[in-house]
Amino acid sequence: MTLACGIDVGGTKIAGGVVDEQGTIVDQLRVESPAEDPAAIEHAIVELVRQLAERHDFSAVGVGAPGYVAADRARVLFAPNVAWVDVDVKGDLEAELGVDSGMTVVVENDANAAAWGEFRFGAGHDVDDLMLVTVGTGVGGGLVLDGELYRGAYGVGAEIGHLRVVPDGILCGCGHHGCFEQYGSGSALVREARQIAANGVPAAEPLLARADGKVDAIDGPMITAAAREGDAFALGRLAELGRWLGAGIASLVTVLDPAVVAIGGGVSEADDLLLEPLRESFGVHLPGREHRPLAEIRRATLGNAAGIIGAADLARR
Repeated sequence: MTLACGIDVGGTKIAGGVVDEQGTIVDQLRVESPAEDPAAIEHAIVELVRQLAERHDFSAVGVGAPGYVAADRARVLFAPNVAWVDVDVKGDLEAELGVDSGMTVVVENDANAAAWGEFRFGAGHDVDDLMLVTVGTGVGGGLVLDGELYRGAYGVGAEIGHLRVVPDGILCGCGHHGCFEQYGSGSALVREARQIAANGVPAAEPLLARADGKVDAIDGPMITAAAREGDAFALGRLAELGRWLGAGIASLVTVLDPAVVAIGGGVSEADDLLLEPLRESFGVHLPGREHRPLAEIRRATLGNAAGIIGAADLARR
C-alpha cells in the first residue's frame, strides 16, 4: 500500500494527514497557522511532515495552499490569508526536509486539491467531469475535466467566486463589484440576515431572539439550525442563497458542461434546505434546459478532509 502525505494550509490552522490509495486518512495532525510569517509557515509544515513520517512510510507530500499557485506547482504567487507572495514553497520545503529525506513536494491550490479529492473519492467518483463549488466565507471551486484537474494556462484557473454576476454590485474583497461570492456565500447569507434583523422586520424576530437580541451574533450555523426547526425567515434566507447559487452555477455549467456539480463548504451542511432551491434556480437559469442533459447537483461528501485527501493523491500521482 502506497501512502502519501497531504497538507491543508489555512489562515488559522495547518492540517496534515497520511492518506492511503483508497483516499482514507490513516493518521492526522494539526497545528496553529503562523499566517503572518512566511518562514514560520513553512517550518510548521515541515514539522508536521516529520512527525507523520516518524509513524508512516511515505515520500510524496502534497500541499494545498490558499491563493494563486503557479503552473509549475511549486510557487505560490499570492495567498490572501497567508503571508506568501511569489514564494517557492516546493523548493523551500524540500530544502528544509533535506535531500536525505527523499521527500518530493507538490504544491496545489487548496480548492483544486479539494476538487480532486471529491473527484477521486467523493461526490464525483463515478464521472469524468466535476465542478466543486465550496460555499463558506466566500465561494471557491475547482474543476476536473475529462479526468484531469483543470488549472489553466498559468495555474490560476477556476476562481469561480469572482465571476461577475451583478454589474456595479456589492464591492468584493478582490477590488471589483458584483462578484459571485458577494451574493452566493455564507458571508452573504449572514450579511442579509443581519441587515433585515437590524431593520426591525418582524419575521426576523425569532432568529434575533436566538442571538439574544444581538444582531452581530447572528451567524450561519444559527440560521441553519433555525431553518431546520421550521423558522420561516431562516428558510427564506437559505432559499435566497440557493437562488443566487443556482443562477451562478447555471452560467458556469453553460460554459463548462460538467456531469456533476458538488456543493461543499460549511453552508452545505444545510443540505436540502439549500440544495433544493439551488437545483430549482439552476434549472430555471440554464439555457436550453429542455434540450440538453442536466448536470447533477450533489452535496460534496468528504467535508474538511477533501483538501488533505486531494493534495496527497495529487502528490502520489
